[in-house]
Amino acid sequence: MDQQLPPIPAKRYFTIGEVAVLCDVKPHVLRYWEQEFTQLRPVKRRGNRRYYQHHEVLMVRRIRELLYGQGFTISGARNQLLSGNAHASDASLQADAHAVEPPAAPTPLSWEEVASELEEIRSLLFQKDEKSSI
Repeated sequence: MDQQLPPIPAKRYFTIGEVAVLCDVKPHVLRYWEQEFTQLRPVKRRGNRRYYQHHEVLMVRRIRELLYGQGFTISGARNQLLSGNAHASDASLQADAHAVEPPAAPTPLSWEEVASELEEIRSLLFQKDEKSSI
């Protein structure tokens, strides 16, 4: 499969539709793979919606490469993943792991900084409210 997959955005969670686009796999295939590959366990919330994390998107790409690119059966791909040989075989998958760095954690604000920002917002709201009443 010579087709280039799009870069993975720096997000915490991805919906099944987003993963389908990022990995060029249909959503029903992703749901099936969840049953076949124990490593693939997206978080389920609100009405059983699936939310994949960055490492699971990379796992889907590895599974896709093993099945579609290298011609493994599901059983063979499962064995490759369990033995740890799966990601050493394709340089593009290794590049995916480094393509996007997770966003840096925001620096925590002090209570004084939070209070100051809230006061600024409050004053802006009151200014806006005074203008609209005139």
